[in-house]
Amino acid sequence: TFDSDLGRGFSIIVLLTGVVFLLILLPFTVIQFFYAPWVEAQAAARTPRAIASGTSGHVVLTHHDAVSASFIKKLKQFGHEYVVVVADMDQAMRLHDEGVSVVLGSLEEAQTYERVRATHAAMIAATGDDIANTNVAFTARQVAPEIPIIATAKNATSLEVMERAGATSVLVLGDMMGAALARCMVGGDAISHVVGAVDELLIAEANAHRTPLVGKTLRENRLSDLGVSVLGLWNRGHYESATPDTVVTENAILLLAGSRQQLDNYDEQFVIYNISVDPVLILGGGRVGAAAARALETRGIGWRMVERDPDAATDLERTTIGDVADPATLRAAGIDQAPAVLVTTPDDALNVYTTIYCRAERPNIQIISRATLEQSVERLHRAGADFVFSYASMGATNLFNRMKRSHILPVAEGLDVFRVKTPASLDGATIMDCGVREQTGCTIVAVRDASGTLQINPRPNLTLETGKEMILVGNNESESRFMAKFAGK
Repeated sequence: TFDSDLGRGFSIIVLLTGVVFLLILLPFTVIQFFYAPWVEAQAAARTPRAIASGTSGHVVLTHHDAVSASFIKKLKQFGHEYVVVVADMDQAMRLHDEGVSVVLGSLEEAQTYERVRATHAAMIAATGDDIANTNVAFTARQVAPEIPIIATAKNATSLEVMERAGATSVLVLGDMMGAALARCMVGGDAISHVVGAVDELLIAEANAHRTPLVGKTLRENRLSDLGVSVLGLWNRGHYESATPDTVVTENAILLLAGSRQQLDNYDEQFVIYNISVDPVLILGGGRVGAAAARALETRGIGWRMVERDPDAATDLERTTIGDVADPATLRAAGIDQAPAVLVTTPDDALNVYTTIYCRAERPNIQIISRATLEQSVERLHRAGADFVFSYASMGATNLFNRMKRSHILPVAEGLDVFRVKTPASLDGATIMDCGVREQTGCTIVAVRDASGTLQINPRPNLTLETGKEMILVGNNESESRFMAKFAGK
């Protein structure tokens, strides 16, 4: 009897153990082998494998990164369709859920470009690494022999390879960023420095520091007598549109528009002020820093550089080896005498730190900084930078320019010069009465007349006519307001 009871008890224990085991194991089994695959299949089914038939004039992007994300914002702003090709299922589903227009597909398969109607696209934009972009150009060109393929490159040596692979144009963004930082350097003198040109129209910046302009309104300064137009003023990274009652402050940098002759007139008046022969200090000797040094050299401006890696230094005689975050290194490099500092490292947090230090040490020095991410632009301005250029925004603007739908010249982060055909809503209105500046914040700086002549800084009573070209200056928000208010976009 005892053995029988013991056997039954053991059987019950085994049975209960089995039940408990099943209760624990069964849910995991169901989830792993039935529910999870079903959920994944449902999610995968939501991710498109192709775009709608009949789609045309769209942009095909082959990577989703900081540059393409900024490009997508600009495409949406101007009402252009786009699609991002994503090879990874998880990334495709995440972007799809975030509202990004995606198609799941391999970038190395020609069928992918057929499914996104590459032959009917406005352009294909490749913003990945150099090797990936080369393969995109090579594969996409088989499907779309006539469509522009624009690629970004980190190394200038990749340019020829990408073009041989089929890229129509290659943007070496590091070189472009360095040149942009250098052209905004106005410390050391008070004359105008051209930062961009649209045909004969020149956009320039001039430092008001220690000139007779300081403390007076624009009306009192009568700069219009020289033929130039003051579009606005930069004060510690903040841009303010100019009005006759705008007061020029000690740290202001004027944004000017004019012809070559008109800017020469300005320079004759202010060439004697604020002269400095000390070299500009470049913090970071990578691709962007080296490009900035070359651009300064072209302008005849001396420079010194701080770089941690001696192997990266292109000119050891003018380079201080050390950490850009080390005050002793910066002093040894000449921070106490430099008229301007170009902060070029790819580390946004380090750039914020360095900018704060430089501003504290030299309250009146000009600080121009690179931002890798768009969201770092405002932080760098608050840290004390006078100008900030976003790597992502610069890439996006240059990609947008290649679409040939609009020409945009980035003057500084968020401030562009752009041209449009005069919309019907402005036909017959004068510049004075059209309300463009008051209602949008954009300034009309030039108008091309019937003969094709560009009228720079046109008179206020000039009558606008449909179809003729206007050149305007504005930030992102004012551009959007102009397009919505007057162009119906």
